[in-house]
Amino acid sequence: MRKLNASQLNSDPLGDQVLQIPLSDRWRIYHRLQELKIKSSCPPDGSLRVQVNNLLEVILIRSTVMQFLASRHELLEWLERCWHYSDEQRRD
Repeated sequence: MRKLNASQLNSDPLGDQVLQIPLSDRWRIYHRLQELKIKSSCPPDGSLRVQVNNLLEVILIRSTVMQFLASRHELLEWLERCWHYSDEQRRD
């Protein structure tokens, strides 16, 4: 998976986030965000606009994008990092 960078995630004056997602995945990601009750839209310019209101939504959006765009290897690495972080938190 390509990491989201400044060219893929931009703020417009209205505060929406603009994700540059491949067209083949845009509608699937859009529908998943709708299921999660995250306000989003797919304008004719090919972008995916997402309204981000809190940190939980940021995490859900990132997770959703990863679900569709990351390779199996990248997803396993991410899960292992989460488990490692969780283990560290329990020890503290």
